[in-house]
Amino acid sequence: QVQLVESGGGLVQAGGSLRLSCAASARTFSNYVMAWFRQAPGKDREFVARVNWGGGDLGYADSVKDRFTISRDNAKNTVYLQMNNLTPEDTAVYYCAAGRISTIVSDRYNYWGQGTQVTVSS
Repeated sequence: QVQLVESGGGLVQAGGSLRLSCAASARTFSNYVMAWFRQAPGKDREFVARVNWGGGDLGYADSVKDRFTISRDNAKNTVYLQMNNLTPEDTAVYYCAAGRISTIVSDRYNYWGQGTQVTVSS
């Protein structure tokens, strides 16, 4: 069982930055692929970014590429999402997820955090 707790969300103006963190309880954190998803009101949950076990293989949605950076610190059991140049379209609840397979498909992730709200004002 893996418990995930996100933090770092909040209200920011367009063009600003936020850094999300996701702390995991798993002793074998480094065995898991970690990802960030988001869900805006009235929309489906969508993939944002993923990072493999060692941190060397990264993937991003086209909408966030070159603005967001995912990283992980296996010694701290934490994954991060640095978000720069935010726009109102980035407003959503952001979820951290853990799984065994490196994929953009949300159903393939086994564990989820409770989410953290990110609101970007224009």
